Amino acid sequence: MPLGWPGGRLGILPPPCGFRLEPVPVPLDEFLPDYDVNEVHSTRVAASPDAVMAALRSLTAREVPLLVALMAVRSLPSLLMGRRRRRPSGTIVEGFLKGGFVALAERPHELVVGAVGRFWLASAEVRRVSAAEFAVFREPGYARAAFNMHAEPAPGGGTLLTTETRIQATDDEARRSFRRYWRVIYPGSAAIRLAWLRAIRRRAERATP
Repeated sequence: MPLGWPGGRLGILPPPCGFRLEPVPVPLDEFLPDYDVNEVHSTRVAASPDAVMAALRSLTAREVPLLVALMAVRSLPSLLMGRRRRRPSGTIVEGFLKGGFVALAERPHELVVGAVGRFWLASAEVRRVSAAEFAVFREPGYARAAFNMHAEPAPGGGTLLTTETRIQATDDEARRSFRRYWRVIYPGSAAIRLAWLRAIRRRAERATP
């Protein structure tokens, strides 16, 4: 998935009318408490947090056509070099893990995954690390990326589903490279996240009597 943020909280959706969001500690804070840039999106779902997380874990890429389309564009340089792109199969979460991301935290109402790589390159150069290695990785020339899906009960019923992505570069050169990359891919990155949230909402609400 395209990654990168020029700074500040971008793409934040306003909370549903009638209540105000308050910052709450989440497991994401345990892995990237400090970061260069981040992005937050949220949606309200007419289903329980358990149902929402079940929908997240079972959602397939085919249910988010925009994700498939934009990831095909992302892989175009490899295709031009004669490399075959695998068709998406399995769940979206499984796709991230197969692609080099690592599960940093799996809790009843939150999932956190992360990766180390040079995301601004066509190959992304994702470097496989363990959760423990991710937390202390500082090798120059890379960036650490982590994102979560967090479900919490919403006032008045239902669930507030939020996803936040954080990026921290390991040195100034990597930070500059990442920012240049982000200026190009941000619209697609935000669109994918919003489409992903909508698909989770549809699946969770369909499964709710």
